[in-house]
Amino acid sequence: MPDQLLKSFRECPVIKRGEYDYFIHPLTDGIPFIDPGLLSEVCDEIARVSDLDVDYILTIESMGIHIASVLSQKTGLPLNIVRKKQYWLPGEIALDQSTGYGKGKLYINCVKKGDRILVVDSVVSTGGTFAVVLEALKNAGAIVKDVVCVVERGVGKKLVKEKTGFEVKTLVKVEVKDGRVHAVRV
Repeated sequence: MPDQLLKSFRECPVIKRGEYDYFIHPLTDGIPFIDPGLLSEVCDEIARVSDLDVDYILTIESMGIHIASVLSQKTGLPLNIVRKKQYWLPGEIALDQSTGYGKGKLYINCVKKGDRILVVDSVVSTGGTFAVVLEALKNAGAIVKDVVCVVERGVGKKLVKEKTGFEVKTLVKVEVKDGRVHAVRV
C-alpha cells in the first residue's frame, strides 16, 4: 500500500456540510492538485489487487475518471465511462442513481453480454451508485470480474455486498473524527 496515500489523508482538509464532516481529497474531489506520484502509486496498488483478466475497465463519472484513465494506461486495458449525460446510442442503459449526497441519472453505453469488466471508482460511502451500476451490468449479461475502489467510508461496501452480491475491494478505510481524517490500510 502506498504510504503517500495515507499521508495524503492525514493532510486533507475537513469541512462541515450541515451535520456531515466532509473530507476534501485530490482523489475523491479533484482538489487540491492531484499529485502524479500519488495517482501512479494508487493505480499500481489497484492493478496489484485486481483481476485484470478483463475486456475493459469501467468507471463512473466523474471522480473515477482520472484513476481509471491512469490504470488504463498502465495496464493497456480500454476504458469505458458511465456518464451523467445521455447519448442515445443503441443499447444505452439509463439508471436512476441515489446516494447520500443526491439523486440523478447515469447512462451506461457499449456494454455487451459476456463482456468481462473491472469496475473502478474513487470512493464507496453509501453504496448507492455502485449498487445500481452493478445490477445494471448483471442485467445486461456482463461479467463483473472485480470491483475496486480507492476509499471506503461508511457502510456502503457492506450494503453493496448485501444488495448485489459483489464484494468491493478497497485500499483504505477512512473516518472523520473530531474534524480530522483517520485512514487505515485495508
